[in-house]
Amino acid sequence: MKTGATAALRQPRPRDRKNTQNELQLAILRVKNKGMKISITAVAAEAGVTPSLIHNTYPDVAEEIRAAMGRGTRQQRDAMATELAEARIALKDVRGKLCAAKDDIAKLASIHETLRDEIVFLRGQLAGNVRVLPNRKGRQKR
Repeated sequence: MKTGATAALRQPRPRDRKNTQNELQLAILRVKNKGMKISITAVAAEAGVTPSLIHNTYPDVAEEIRAAMGRGTRQQRDAMATELAEARIALKDVRGKLCAAKDDIAKLASIHETLRDEIVFLRGQLAGNVRVLPNRKGRQKR
């Protein structure tokens, strides 16, 4: 429960849309004149309102602040679209490399199995467990 002193300090402001919008415009100028970094949070603090009020009730003021920050909605959208296009190109390249790597792995696995079979055959030949029969042309055959 609030005490009388606290309640007296935090009286709600009367709602006046035009007055609040003018106060926000003045707050933008005060933030710029103070040399502070302009942001929606800084302007809201200067005007004595919440940042969500600016976002939800005064989107034109929020856009003006973003433009002053160099991050207007269109600029952000265009930057994101460019970044997305670059990411898609990079992803396509990586997928191509992955496919080539999988093909290489399949080829190497086949070669590996062939060499393992040959090693088993040669070990058996050395141990005398495998006899090599000459084929018709005189070559040795496994």
